[in-house]
Parts: sequence; structure tokens; C-alpha cells
Amino acid sequence: MNRSLLMVALLCAAGPAAADPMAGKLRAATACAVCHGPRGLSMQPNVPHLAGQPEFYLVEQLRNYRSGKRAHEVMGVIAKPLSDQEIDDLAQWYASIPLRAGE
Repeated sequence: MNRSLLMVALLCAAGPAAADPMAGKLRAATACAVCHGPRGLSMQPNVPHLAGQPEFYLVEQLRNYRSGKRAHEVMGVIAKPLSDQEIDDLAQWYASIPLRAGE
């Protein structure tokens, strides 16, 4: 097997990259914090909290916004350029934020 084919085979066998919550935190600070708050707790009554939401739910909703399956004027624009990796990173970041009663 030539070297190029071997590299492709190894990359495919490795599967997708693991989500990186710190990369998600950095992206959230620039793309999400204005509406959803710096720690995923919104101060706006019509904007949901993201902190502590299940990762699978956040991934599904961001992908739905990106594809247009779920419509929202702002979220459609925000989600459209996100890659699968960026969505996974964001979802893992928000899912990792612990919530305590009273917050």
C-alpha cells in the first residue's frame, strides 16, 4: 500500500476527533455569550439557558438550526457556518457547566 493510502486508512480508522470543551468555551465567548450569557445562563426571558443541557440535545438542535430544519432568524445565521466539530465542542462545553439550585 502506498504511503498516501495508508495515511487515509489510518485517519478513517481513527474516527472523528473528540469534542474539546475548551474550544467550545472559546467559541461560545464570541458567538453565544451575548444572548445566552457567558456561562450559558441567559438573562433574557425569551432566550434559553444552555448550561447543563444534555450534550446530545445541544448537538441535535445546533445541527437542526444549521440545516434549516429548525428555524430561528438569529440562530440560523449563527449555526450556518459551524462545522460538526465546532458544534460538538460547543455542546460539550455547555453540557459540562454544573448547575446549582438558585442559579
